[in-house]
Amino acid sequence: MAQKPSIPKGTRDFSPVEMMRRNYIFDTIKSVFRLYGFAPLETPSMENLSTLLGKYGEEGDKLLFKILNSGDYAANLTDEEVRQASKITEKGLRYDLTVPFARYVVQHQNEIVFPFKRYQVQPVWRADRPQKGRYREFYQCDVDVIGTKSLLCEVELVEIVERVFKALGIRVALKMNNRKILYGIAEVIGHADKMMDITVAIDKLDKIGLDNVKAELRERGLEEEAIAKLQPILELDGTNAEKIATLKNVLAASETGLFGVTEIETVFNHIEALGIDLQVDLDLSLARGLNYYTGAIFEVKALDYQIGSISGGGRYDNLTGIFGLQNVSGVGISFGADRIYDVMLGLELFPEELNSSTRAIFINLGEEEQAASLALLRELRSAGIPTEIYPESAKMKKQMEYANRRQIPFVVIIGSDELAAREATVKNMLTGEQQRVAFAELTTVLK
Repeated sequence: MAQKPSIPKGTRDFSPVEMMRRNYIFDTIKSVFRLYGFAPLETPSMENLSTLLGKYGEEGDKLLFKILNSGDYAANLTDEEVRQASKITEKGLRYDLTVPFARYVVQHQNEIVFPFKRYQVQPVWRADRPQKGRYREFYQCDVDVIGTKSLLCEVELVEIVERVFKALGIRVALKMNNRKILYGIAEVIGHADKMMDITVAIDKLDKIGLDNVKAELRERGLEEEAIAKLQPILELDGTNAEKIATLKNVLAASETGLFGVTEIETVFNHIEALGIDLQVDLDLSLARGLNYYTGAIFEVKALDYQIGSISGGGRYDNLTGIFGLQNVSGVGISFGADRIYDVMLGLELFPEELNSSTRAIFINLGEEEQAASLALLRELRSAGIPTEIYPESAKMKKQMEYANRRQIPFVVIIGSDELAAREATVKNMLTGEQQRVAFAELTTVLK
């Protein structure tokens, strides 16, 4: 019995149409990255486990795909050695693009010119339980600048968000916060030690409401006085400028908190001065990633489609420290290609021409007609028009059906009449319209 073909759970095949749409997203994003001077970087699919372990927390470590040492490595090991997993697996598939990037920067620090600007579009792997919208293999599109604390980098990233989503036709809102502000909030209510608890609770404000957040804070050990001090922050409303003015008062006793307010105010002033056409909101409930971010944090939501964040990132002051290169600050943002794809599909934003890789197909009606078609194909391809010819001289109906099923927009017919007149009949498959076109004009008409 023949084996039934299948692929591992949590992975996907991408059809030609899906690939053309995905490449459209990747090409759009990369073209914006290049406008800002970011250069491409690729790192291997697998890294040494010593590079990956301990960087994503306990839960993340469990989701690493480990790779068995090459070939017949385990054949000569005793049962005891096999039980000691480290002897048989020293490598793992990368879990994200950030840790490999940090490893690359430290390993190549003497060749790199700092500040170093790179973008990276590659697949990552997580041994997660597959479910809708969650895969074991998926792509990340990261852009980072490392080796400078300048807030101009944050401003650039906001511009990149504006340009990427404008080019893709998606209306978005960018939510921003600063980890220093979150620390300042915890500090002024006398619970700098409970920053994580406070931010986790605040993060739920939209979902569970003010009273439930207060109840959760009590459960987490905050006394009424501290919760009362937190109230004006939880009820913070108004424009970004009004929120910043309130924060300056509330955080007056926290040096770190005020520093965070100054940073975000500087970024907002640049956004306003540049006339960046993007809804940008200061959102104190935004906590993101909680581990390595130290300054600005970003999250992008689609306005017209219900889905989680489609982009996010932030400033990290010591990501390379884990590999021994201290005090190198960086900031970056990641675009979620799979979610962006779902939004564009749901809102029908993909251009029509992405449904087919071919612009025109020539009908094959015999040897003489074939010879004329081949010469014209050569001209059209030289002009950059993707074209092909049906490989066999089959019935016209069969060839037209083929063009239809492939969603090829134009069919070019050269029969004996056309050959004599040195003309082609061009049929638009979308409208059904036909026209006779001189051979010499064909390139112009199909372009």
